[in-house]
Amino acid sequence: MNGSRIAAVGHYQPARILTNADLAELVDTSDEWIMSRVGIRTRHIAGPDEPVDELAANAGAKALASAGLTPGDIDFVLVATSTAVDRSPNMAARVAARLGIPSPAAMDVNVVCAGFTHALATADHAVRAGAATRVLVIGADKMSDVADWTDRTTCVLVGDGAGAAVVEAAEEPAIGPVLWGSVPEMGNAVRIEGTPSRFAQEGQSVYRWATTKLPPLARKACERAGLVPEDLAAVVLHQANLRIIEPLAEKIGAVNAVVARDVRDSGNTSAASIPIALSKLVEQGEITSGDPVLLFGFGGNLSYAGQVVRCP
Repeated sequence: MNGSRIAAVGHYQPARILTNADLAELVDTSDEWIMSRVGIRTRHIAGPDEPVDELAANAGAKALASAGLTPGDIDFVLVATSTAVDRSPNMAARVAARLGIPSPAAMDVNVVCAGFTHALATADHAVRAGAATRVLVIGADKMSDVADWTDRTTCVLVGDGAGAAVVEAAEEPAIGPVLWGSVPEMGNAVRIEGTPSRFAQEGQSVYRWATTKLPPLARKACERAGLVPEDLAAVVLHQANLRIIEPLAEKIGAVNAVVARDVRDSGNTSAASIPIALSKLVEQGEITSGDPVLLFGFGGNLSYAGQVVRCP
């Protein structure tokens, strides 16, 4: 085998939906204010009895079922998250236990909002190197646990959920070379820190950086896959803010692509945002098997990672 591919995807979101009207009862905000600034209508919020590993395991189970696989077919579990409460056991080990996956390598990846695309690249590398046969890659975050519900600039953004992908060996590479990096001097622009941990960001700095610096990086990720943006069937960016996603997608130049806008209904779910949005595009039939899709995550650290994948 010369490469790897995404065999299947799946996602899970909690049942409780928090609307803009609900938020207006908590902080000084309104539906008009939220829609005009971030484009979010609703977000899913997990309850106190729904930990991150449960969200992740539910998404992972759906991806396995979609691929027609059993837990025993997985030998590596990778979970991208920045909202794990405990240091050990890690989320990957907890997910493996919940799903009954026997003796996998189990590792967490904390690159915040770019976590899933970092984890996907790591899975691709592991399969290509022969270190794994099938990898369950999950992005899962419970951002409601770290939200400051008194700060109207950040609490209106966050949502909870998980998305998953099964990565396996393929004769032809269907996960393109990753383009990844970071901007250390802007590392404090997006933060989850303190005791208790709280999410905070410098929104304008992130907006300016994302809309000016990311388009050439995204085009370079396409170039590494041997494509130009016009070849893309879909663009799935980190679902941070609709006011970032739309101008960024336009500047990339993917004129023929469907642009994922799941942020409107799910909010910013950090590492979960890209796999949730991808899974929904597949589920809704907006992309079909073999279609080239650009995935690009960016956010905390300030890190970024992107690659072109073929739709499962």
